[in-house]
Amino acid sequence: MKNRKIFIKKFVRPILVSSIMIFSGSFCFAQKNTVNFWSNLPNDQLAAKITDEMTDTELLSQTFMFGWAGAEPPELLYQWVERGLGSVKVFGWNTDDIHLVAKSISGLQKKASKNRFQIPLFVATDQEGGWIRHVKGDTSITPGNMAIGAGGYPADSWYSAYYISREIRSLGINMNFAPTVDLFTDHDSSIIGTRSFGDDPDKAGILGAAFVSGSEAAGVLSTAKHFPGHGDTSLDSHGKLPVINIDFETFKKRELTPYLYLIKEKVPAVMSGHLSFPQIETSGAPASLSHYFLTELLRNQLGYEGLIITDDMMMVGATVYAGTMSNAFKMALDAGNDIILSSTTARLNEALWIKNLELMSTDSEFRNRVKGAARRVIKAKLDYFKSGNAAPLYPDSKTIDSLIPDREGEKFFLEQACRSVTVEKQGSLPLTAEKAGRVLLMGSLTSFFEAGKKRYSGAGEFHYSYEIGPNETQWVLDNIAGVAGAYDTIIICVSSENHVKIAEYFKGSGKKVIVLCNMSPTLAEKLQWADSILLGYSWRCDYSLKAMLAAVNGEFVPAGTKPYN
Repeated sequence: MKNRKIFIKKFVRPILVSSIMIFSGSFCFAQKNTVNFWSNLPNDQLAAKITDEMTDTELLSQTFMFGWAGAEPPELLYQWVERGLGSVKVFGWNTDDIHLVAKSISGLQKKASKNRFQIPLFVATDQEGGWIRHVKGDTSITPGNMAIGAGGYPADSWYSAYYISREIRSLGINMNFAPTVDLFTDHDSSIIGTRSFGDDPDKAGILGAAFVSGSEAAGVLSTAKHFPGHGDTSLDSHGKLPVINIDFETFKKRELTPYLYLIKEKVPAVMSGHLSFPQIETSGAPASLSHYFLTELLRNQLGYEGLIITDDMMMVGATVYAGTMSNAFKMALDAGNDIILSSTTARLNEALWIKNLELMSTDSEFRNRVKGAARRVIKAKLDYFKSGNAAPLYPDSKTIDSLIPDREGEKFFLEQACRSVTVEKQGSLPLTAEKAGRVLLMGSLTSFFEAGKKRYSGAGEFHYSYEIGPNETQWVLDNIAGVAGAYDTIIICVSSENHVKIAEYFKGSGKKVIVLCNMSPTLAEKLQWADSILLGYSWRCDYSLKAMLAAVNGEFVPAGTKPYN
């Protein structure tokens, strides 16, 4: 008898639960519901009514957000939507064709509209501006957060969010995982860097709050990240769990400060980070799986009422502590997250689904936590989709080319780039064509060479890759002597350590070297021997390169300030 019970528990029950889950879509439709998403009731009452009538399958599904890897969503994702999936995420792997992105979103929303409660999907992406731009195609490559911090104007943050949001809104994307309010504390960070507004907590909070407001004006929900702060580590939580050893007093005065501004601004969502603070959460649990960080601190002490969304649960920083993916999902819900993000679409019989669905039937406390999360998600959807300012559920592909890139935004981003340009070393600037002699332009982007030759008409060109590897770097160093000898002035773009190595070739050469540092400003630290250095802070940004060249030529006086000590 004992062995029989073990057999049923280990083998029969999971199969039954899996079968129920697979056919739950049809079971859901067989049940009667007295309301749907578009019923005419106050939002809080309607959210409660819907969740009261939902099955466990529908409740748990509302807390999941899945991404997809192919050019178009696979049939598996449509099956999840049919079963009540709450949200989807547009990653940067499949977004070169923005018309196809809009078509995919429209198809998924149409599938969601056929469910018995007709609940629309949250459709999210990472369109931070600057370095992180998941929706590609013709969307704007903007100066980004550190450039905003260097300029120092909250209006620049507001309008950056506004124009970025108008672009993605036209595709049917209604949630943006931005702003990043992590502080630029660890200057060796390879994951935050120029995504940060700077190292001043109050300034990051003010600029972050302006970003939230600009996003709202454009009709897109913003998401502050990565709570409680990813700035004081050089590690990337995609590959391991970063450990940040600071005491609570430092944490309170530094990491928490931006969130106080954002909570006051009523930021719609906060992303929990896979980050361990062992002096504060002694268990070592990442914040994304910590009841203390998300429920006791963020909810109860700071009074935050919006959505809490995990960072991607496929990241090692989440699973290394939890042990298994199914346990990580459970811990994330128990901790206080409302939406669990996965960059991949789970299979219908995966343990992260089966085990947690089964747990809802045996653990009333866990079921109530899931139900509370689903209710908060649905209430947020009701507030948003019935606001009169929501992104279209079914975007019109015919209008996309007239809206992306945003024509008003193009003018603004160039002006913003000019306000952010910072003089690291003045040297001979301004340097007009008459003073420069023979000029060699060295860089990667076509826009740089075009803008440079407008100002220095006889300039030579030396091209190398933006994301240059060690072999190409050595090739440049081996061949540069035969080119550079004929020139008096070198204007060189630097955006990586390998670009720094190329620039260092000219140290002690007697040539006038003008460095345009268009990524992390810390790259300029090794180049102080150069005649002049300008900081632009931006990844592959035409606007910043044009602004720096204009400053070199004396067309305006740069007034940006390096946003860290």
